[in-house]
Order: sequence, then C-alpha cells, then structure tokens
Amino acid sequence: MSINVKPLADRVIIEPSAAEETTSGGIIIPDTAKEKPKKGKVVAAGSGKKDEPVTVKVGETVLYGQYSGTEIKIDGSDYLIMRESDIFAIVK
Repeated sequence: MSINVKPLADRVIIEPSAAEETTSGGIIIPDTAKEKPKKGKVVAAGSGKKDEPVTVKVGETVLYGQYSGTEIKIDGSDYLIMRESDIFAIVK
C-alpha cells in the first residue's frame, strides 16, 4: 500500500491491525469492549534526524504502546503517526 504523505524526521505512519473480533474461546467481543490495537504495518517513514537514521522500513509489522501516536485519516483510511522511539519492536 502506498500513501501520498511523507512523514518528517523520525516519524513513521502506521496502519493499525484490525481489533480482535472474537476471543480464543469463540466469544464475540462487542465494539465497546475491543482493545485498541498495539500492532500495525509501517506504510511510510521519514528520513530520520541528522545523526539518527530511521531503522524501521516500509512494510514491516511493529509493536507500539497502546496510547502512542496521533490518529490521522488519509484518503478515508485511519492511520497513526508517531515517532520511531514510540515503537517497541519489529515483528519477524
């Protein structure tokens, strides 16, 4: 997926994964009880700061803090924009 927005400095744009619809036991979770996703796919990344290049790459799946980033809407889709330091790990 490609978007027409390039984040500045050490910021990345993430497409959050969909929230879980059912539990492992098969119970359907209502919208009001769903947790905010903490995993997503990097769709755009800035070039980094002067002495600190961005290490995550477009297409990688990452884990981030539950309240990290700012929600934005681009071309009708929801994304999060956050600093690379708010990302905890890259999922292999």
